[in-house]
Amino acid sequence: MKNKNNLPFFGVGPFYVITCLIITLLSLLLIKNGYFNFAKIKKEMILHSIFNLLAYFFVIFGIYLWVRAVIIQKVNKKVQQGLLLKDGIYSIVRNPIYSAFLFIFTGILFLSMNYILLVLPFFFWIFLTVLMKNTEEKWLREKFGKEYIDYCKDVNRVIPWFAKNKY
Repeated sequence: MKNKNNLPFFGVGPFYVITCLIITLLSLLLIKNGYFNFAKIKKEMILHSIFNLLAYFFVIFGIYLWVRAVIIQKVNKKVQQGLLLKDGIYSIVRNPIYSAFLFIFTGILFLSMNYILLVLPFFFWIFLTVLMKNTEEKWLREKFGKEYIDYCKDVNRVIPWFAKNKY
């Protein structure tokens, strides 16, 4: 990193989101073309209704996270100002925008009514964890030091959870 005071504006976001989007769309295309029919959930199964409910919950929750981070907390402004966000939605998840896309893609996969595709959210989570540890988290540790390290101890990277300490 050339300048410790300025983080990359978009970070790894576009790479992560586009990669997960392509994988999700390719998976849906495979389902549409009859692949993985053995894992298809039939409409008469109670699991069909459960998948529908989970799909809508995940998509709506993902949209909620994105709106809270981008529109309400104006993350773009804070990043440009070089501030570490630890309040609001950032007090329950360190990366709510990435989390939002993870939840939205998971919801879309639930809508496919094919349980074999539910392995993908785990892949998306692992992929994001590796990306974050090797890029943005390094940058943030260099820039904010102990403040960021302490924040990481209290707030989950991707899965929203109430922080041990209030920010």
